[in-house]
Amino acid sequence: MNQASPIPDVASVERETALPATETAGATGIGPISSVLAVMLCGACAFADLYATQPLLPLFVHIFHASKSAVGLTVSASTLGVALSAPIVSTYAERLNRKRIIVASILALAVPTLLAATASSLHALVFWRFLQGILMPGIFATTIAYITEEWSAQTVAQVMAFYVSGTVLGGFLGRLIAGLLTERYNWQAAFLALGAINLLGGLLVARWLPHGRPHSHFSAAHAPDASQPRFNHFAQMLRNLRSPRLLSTFAVGFNVLFSLVAIFTYVTFHLATPPFGLSTAQLSLLFTVYLAGLVATPVAGLVLTRIDLRSGLIGSVLLSLLGVLLTLAPSLLWIIVGLGLCSSGVFISHAAAISYLRQAAPLGGRVSAAGLYLSCYYVGGTVAGILPGYLWRFGGWTTCVALTAVLQLVTITIVFRGWKPTVVAA
Repeated sequence: MNQASPIPDVASVERETALPATETAGATGIGPISSVLAVMLCGACAFADLYATQPLLPLFVHIFHASKSAVGLTVSASTLGVALSAPIVSTYAERLNRKRIIVASILALAVPTLLAATASSLHALVFWRFLQGILMPGIFATTIAYITEEWSAQTVAQVMAFYVSGTVLGGFLGRLIAGLLTERYNWQAAFLALGAINLLGGLLVARWLPHGRPHSHFSAAHAPDASQPRFNHFAQMLRNLRSPRLLSTFAVGFNVLFSLVAIFTYVTFHLATPPFGLSTAQLSLLFTVYLAGLVATPVAGLVLTRIDLRSGLIGSVLLSLLGVLLTLAPSLLWIIVGLGLCSSGVFISHAAAISYLRQAAPLGGRVSAAGLYLSCYYVGGTVAGILPGYLWRFGGWTTCVALTAVLQLVTITIVFRGWKPTVVAA
């Protein structure tokens, strides 16, 4: 299937079917506010857990008498779980009701989150963090596919930006809650609170998220053939792996999350030592810079609907690169500014990349494409949680910044060569 002409074929198929409120509202807006809030909440529930241990890492070094790389596994274990399960979950999710998968995954995520509070060793904590990651793709991959199918081509980037904003908010609140409760009580209290948030979030998503379009509404030309064996779902995944545009997008995903995790994981070690000497609670407050992305990403989403996604992503990576370089400054203020620019650039890059999936992936294969993208994305996060720890001995924070900057330059090269300049808006 020729992917050079993205949206018109999909849009024409959708106009021929009975569409839900989100799709019919796409020509004039993004639909009911409750549906947008539900999409944001999906991202928030998962991301509240995913990186919650980042501000706790310097404390874990002392509690568990472990190295930086070892406690970094509390971050990498969850991202590794996501990377391993994302393509499997997304493949079997092609036929299933999107909303049911999302709600069930959020509620199930509460179980290992609560059980993490019972961990008596670093290995046990890493195990529960891994199980959290295994369950998260049911939220991530399915929500991304839900957005691309339930909103029009003209508004998908804007709604995707709201989803990314939800992940930003969740990431900020998860770290903040973990840091403040750990300083006030203990780290176990943080996981109990996060588990309760998952339970409440799952109930709200069940109430607010529309059921969406049944798969029977897809045209016969594009719908999966129910008579075919299940291994054909994996055949679709293999077809996605042969697409140069998708392979470029998967590589971008790896690099984008590597940048975020490497910088925000190891900056805590940098700022916990002199001359800064920040406490656990102060390190959690550091993630307030995420709120800049909460504002910047929806605004960028409007821009992404009017320019080609290649230019938008290159610009956002350059913004992130500038922020990364600013963290080398000896001033805490400039480091905070740099972290804000870095995170905002990464969030915008992620929104552009997952919006590009709609153009690059075939209808009927979007969930598997989203799963592969998320797998590569979280492999990047897994490597970033460990590799800088081994390189730290050669130059500390400077080495981490140099590694991240090089990878961002590689990202720009990949996008320039692998993405065709296409405009989202018709």
